[in-house]
Amino acid sequence: MAEVVLFHSALGLRPAVINAADRLRAAGHTVHTPDYYDGEVFDNLDEGLQKRDALGYAEIVRRTRKSIAGLSTGLVFAGFSLGIAPAELLVTTRPGARGAVLMHGAIPVEELEGFGVERWPSGVPVQVHYAAEDPWVEAEEVKALGETVRKAGAIFEEHIYPGSGHLFADTGLPEYDRASSEAMWRRVLAFLDRIDARGLDVERAQ
Repeated sequence: MAEVVLFHSALGLRPAVINAADRLRAAGHTVHTPDYYDGEVFDNLDEGLQKRDALGYAEIVRRTRKSIAGLSTGLVFAGFSLGIAPAELLVTTRPGARGAVLMHGAIPVEELEGFGVERWPSGVPVQVHYAAEDPWVEAEEVKALGETVRKAGAIFEEHIYPGSGHLFADTGLPEYDRASSEAMWRRVLAFLDRIDARGLDVERAQ
């Protein structure tokens, strides 16, 4: 099965992130949930963003890279909101990445150039999820990433959900949407299964 690194949002390693990891583990996947917020968890977005800004993106990148230093290659990187940044960064800079699951946003590759990103790795698929009216997501940025991924010969899936809730899969927040959350997780699990099946095909071919 797939081995997944799941990065939390600007609200920290909330129970919803732990529950998400457990859901993936129940399906047979190995999941790691790095905490780059010193154990701090927030319910208020403004407070979470203050923590993000206090750390700074360079420090967040350093911490997330350190968190996976001892892991094997062949990882799938996933993230919620703020967590999509390290997920994309590590897919593009760490050899052997098998896929990316980006929940609640996407970043064009060009915006990661300052961290040593040159291109999207050939053949590495991406799945993106976000709400149609989410004020934090720019559809043009999602489109730009999609074009880059497809040019690299990889599958790009874009799934859009009704409403405006940003972290709509977090059961502890007012914006939680059960129907959208369940639909998202079904698609994530199917995506991981396809990645796993592709890996098995490669092994058999060898």
